[in-house]
Amino acid sequence: MTQTKSSAALAVNIPPTLTLIVTREQFVELAIANRDVQLEWTATGELILNPPTGGEIGKINSDISGQIWLWNRQTQLGVAFSSSTGFTLPNRAIRSPDVSWVCQPRWDALTSEQRAGFAPLAPDFVVELCSETDRMKPLRDKMKEYMENQVRLGWLIDRKNRKVEIYRLNQEVEVLDNPATLSGEDVLPGFILDLREVWA
Repeated sequence: MTQTKSSAALAVNIPPTLTLIVTREQFVELAIANRDVQLEWTATGELILNPPTGGEIGKINSDISGQIWLWNRQTQLGVAFSSSTGFTLPNRAIRSPDVSWVCQPRWDALTSEQRAGFAPLAPDFVVELCSETDRMKPLRDKMKEYMENQVRLGWLIDRKNRKVEIYRLNQEVEVLDNPATLSGEDVLPGFILDLREVWA
């Protein structure tokens, strides 16, 4: 009797209490084999599986991305990225912000090989959206990790409570209640994010 390999994919449910540790090489292999799944890898080697977003958060994410993309298209100051983009931070973690942006000189300094993979740099700017199923502590930890790895400006948007936590390099976190807009400050000069769609 001969055995044949089945080509059918099997779905595996991983309990939140279970921690999976993989090497960087294993992570890259998993990411290539599962392009439709958003995976992240911590500095300690923990594999993080992020479920797809629901329609409402996906719509909001698209709106924020679109506003940043349009500003960047007009200013030509850098490169904007979607939530499917992974970056290798200085601490070796591979993270995928919901929205991110890198200034042009830093992006231009990378080789074509570095750009094609998980770019070895921390973005200048990141956004994380808290969905209905997200917990704030892991997102806050992620924002702190961004700052520790030299991200210059980050927004953690808590739609449910209509709050925004603003993270700045080497500064205390600022919390805004129900802001109508957010300023890109000196990181995204001249950019103002309209939050009407976020709070709608």
